[in-house]
Amino acid sequence: MTESEDYLQMSGIQHFSFCRRQWALAYMEQQWSENLRTAERRLEHERAHDDTLNEKRGDLLIIRGMRVTSHRLRLSGECDVVEFRADENGVELYGRSGRWLPMPVEYKHGASKESDADRLQLCAQAMALEEMLSCKVPRGAIFYASSRRREYVDISPELRATAMAMAREMNEYFRRGHTPKVKPGRHCNACSLKELCLPALYRRTDSGKYVREHIEEAMGGGA
Repeated sequence: MTESEDYLQMSGIQHFSFCRRQWALAYMEQQWSENLRTAERRLEHERAHDDTLNEKRGDLLIIRGMRVTSHRLRLSGECDVVEFRADENGVELYGRSGRWLPMPVEYKHGASKESDADRLQLCAQAMALEEMLSCKVPRGAIFYASSRRREYVDISPELRATAMAMAREMNEYFRRGHTPKVKPGRHCNACSLKELCLPALYRRTDSGKYVREHIEEAMGGGA
């Protein structure tokens, strides 16, 4: 087994940013529950990762399902798509003439979000490409299926610092085998693990309050 095979899945950083407990349940405890949203995402990613659809359009080379690894982040995974565009500031590619500048493109089912969860996954891919190809990857793109539009993302120092901090935290949680407690919020409604996590039940499980309520109910019923 290679060192990179011991690394955590890069896609997990998006889930970790969304909810640390969701990440732990899915990636550490191997629990998963597919709903319509996740099924649609899976089908879209299967097409994006179909390496038989690799193609070249003039000065644009499109590679699907490219494996990437970041030793700094201790994460590995696959880019949905990496677009290599002819650019004198790019890198040489085996079997190709000229120089090519890579840009990761991530495919998402929903719409652009206020949070940086999707952008952090893209940033991790860009950082991995930089390590592997010894070049700068200044930006990436996220294609949202619901709007059929791309969002271009600058791989800024701030985004890189957040990705590094989250990757470090993910690896520490994994090392400790730590699954965080529930922190219920509006984001729970869109979570495919809602029935496994049971955030609504957790919200009601203050044991002292539970006992008091049942004592009061029993006393009231006997009055």
